[in-house]
Amino acid sequence: MEITLAGFESLSRYFREVYGPNAEVLRVLELTSGREKSGGELKGFGYGVPYLIEVSVGGEVRRVVLETIRPGGFGHEHFSDRAQILLWQHSAFNNLPKHVRSIDVGAFTASGALKSLGDCKEFFIITEFVEGKPYYLDLEAIKARGELSSLDVERCLALSNYLVEVHSVKGAGLEPLYVRRIRELIGHGECIMGLIDSYPSGLEYADEKTLMEIERRCLEWRWKLKKKTHRCARVHGDFHPWNILFRDGADFTALDRSRGEWGEPADDMAAMTINYLFYSLQAYGEIKGPFKELFEIFWENYLEKTGDEEILTIIQPFYAWRGLVIASPIWYPNLAVTIRRKIFSLIRNMLRMEKFDIKTIDSYLKA
Repeated sequence: MEITLAGFESLSRYFREVYGPNAEVLRVLELTSGREKSGGELKGFGYGVPYLIEVSVGGEVRRVVLETIRPGGFGHEHFSDRAQILLWQHSAFNNLPKHVRSIDVGAFTASGALKSLGDCKEFFIITEFVEGKPYYLDLEAIKARGELSSLDVERCLALSNYLVEVHSVKGAGLEPLYVRRIRELIGHGECIMGLIDSYPSGLEYADEKTLMEIERRCLEWRWKLKKKTHRCARVHGDFHPWNILFRDGADFTALDRSRGEWGEPADDMAAMTINYLFYSLQAYGEIKGPFKELFEIFWENYLEKTGDEEILTIIQPFYAWRGLVIASPIWYPNLAVTIRRKIFSLIRNMLRMEKFDIKTIDSYLKA
């Protein structure tokens, strides 16, 4: 695999950005093979291959090494993973005595040019503006009036159908990404262990023993789920009511896709459906009424159209993760302790079940 490059002139333009207008590339040497590349034959750089480059700057010859990171396992699968490593190296190399100095960190563009990023402090993204109201406002309205409208059912089905469509694209050949997503479910800073570490000490409903038990059971689930690589599919990754904007009828836009393109469909199912349980607990202290209806409508539609009964033996640790979110005193500081206790009962009972039963979800709240 190579990064397309147009020759010495492309390199020289980059080094003029770094060193000034008098910079010119004199020589490029592939360090691993010792082979020198002339300007005419320089077609590209191999991923993970270091190059010695000699640059003339105002008559002074400077020798630098250009390196990239080879795509692969160990958390290097995504472009953003490799960018993270290189950006950190540039920020840290020069802070340690006797360490080789970093001159710059840069990027190859789609056209084969090189771009300097060395003076960047933070990255940002700009997206289009989309009209709409977040879906959680619908749930607030249902909680206030205590019943469903036909639009509520229509929107619930639209979201369920969306996941049917999204998850229909399977990740054949991407098994390592599935294993990674299961690993990150347990250990990522935004997932189970990260959430647990954010809980303050001294909580009666979430003492150290309780949190350790959850972690232990989730580790056991990891060893079950990492063998399920045949389930790798396209996912959203953070599919909850605050990341859905509805317009008229059931027309909506999803926001803030997270943590990679491929993973386990149960991730998206848990992220959305646990909020029906959450709002029911806030409204009634139990799972019943309109929110239980939405929960069952969403699930039954999904199962009927995907035929994915296996997901009921997979989703348990994903519900545990999302349960830790909604019970969090940081994310929901005003939630009643009685509700937090029921959420923790849901988490513990879910992790003990080999197969999740949609119809008896209310029994999962018992201590």
